[in-house]
Amino acid sequence: MIDYDKLITKRAAEMRPSGIRKFFDLVADMPDCISLGVGEPDFQTPWSIRDAAISSLEAGRTKYTSNIGLKELREEISRWMDRKYDLKYKEDEILVTVGGSEAIDLAIRALVTTGDEVIIPEPCYVSYEPITTLTGGVPVHIQTKAEDGFRVTAEQIKAVITPRTKLLVLSYPNNPTGAILEHDDLKAIADVIRDTDIIVLSDEIYAELTYGENRHESIASFDGMWERTIVVNGFSKTFSMTGWRLGYACAPRPLTAIMTKIHQSCIMCAPTTSQYAAVTALKDCEEDIRVMHDEYDKRRQYCVRRLNAMGLKTFEPKGAFYVFPDISSSGMTSEEFCAELLKEQKVAIIPGSAFGNCGEGFARISYAYSLKHLQEAMKRIERFLKEHKK
Repeated sequence: MIDYDKLITKRAAEMRPSGIRKFFDLVADMPDCISLGVGEPDFQTPWSIRDAAISSLEAGRTKYTSNIGLKELREEISRWMDRKYDLKYKEDEILVTVGGSEAIDLAIRALVTTGDEVIIPEPCYVSYEPITTLTGGVPVHIQTKAEDGFRVTAEQIKAVITPRTKLLVLSYPNNPTGAILEHDDLKAIADVIRDTDIIVLSDEIYAELTYGENRHESIASFDGMWERTIVVNGFSKTFSMTGWRLGYACAPRPLTAIMTKIHQSCIMCAPTTSQYAAVTALKDCEEDIRVMHDEYDKRRQYCVRRLNAMGLKTFEPKGAFYVFPDISSSGMTSEEFCAELLKEQKVAIIPGSAFGNCGEGFARISYAYSLKHLQEAMKRIERFLKEHKK
């Protein structure tokens, strides 16, 4: 018998598994379950995007593209970044990837080696720490709090910087909390980072999903930060294109060149059909984005109102499409709360602890689902709370 434990690398074996996927897999065997667990828009990909994909297939555009991505797509991404966020990137400073997740992976692997420290504000998306540890890097966690709007501060970042700090991860609008960083927050962080050799990995996948008067700003747009920032974005959330697996990274050429070398060996190129479809997304779908955004905003307000009314104190998210209620009043841990809710009421949400230790006592609920779906789920959550009332 082969002892696989002796063959598998220690770093791979010790990677933290995704707490999101654990509940996703459980739901797969429960057809009558209401799932609010996955950050996947319930909207169909806009028809003009699907039509562009069909047309590309009919035209026989099924070959590899260049490793870095279709020239036409990179031109449109360049225009988009300039128009939306006042960021200027040349075509060779843009790398098209298999989702934003690959861009994150490439950025960390290109920069981080054994002993390098990566600052990761939490709660946060689940991938940053596992990829860091797989490279031999050392995650340095910063805990954010609901009373501070789940915003990391310049002072917190400055306090953990050491000579070994290589990378700062900024993930705003934030998954799972819906927090954003405002202009003054970003300016203060830029003032801390500007005179260092630290690179910022700015995950901006939810950039088009901010609410009220809030408009997304990228830290790369601040003085002295363009040259030390890798901006990650993609098509999954903004254009409801999760299954198309298409993202991109924008950064100075020395960084995208190294990331492209890794991409060449591991992936070759992003899906060709998705790339042709994405050109149309960037050129023609502003109205579709607005419609989806406005619907998310209605759902956001509904969820916050209902959760607070049933006694779960809930921070009002300013971006993305998640709410992060405090479930500590139930007397259960995050894991217990979500497991029992799934078992008793067949509603799937994600334990806050899946997003870092400071997420304990919270749960993530995605409102990327229809209002009817959300209304039934809220009824069941309220019933669960009443049945477990102390």
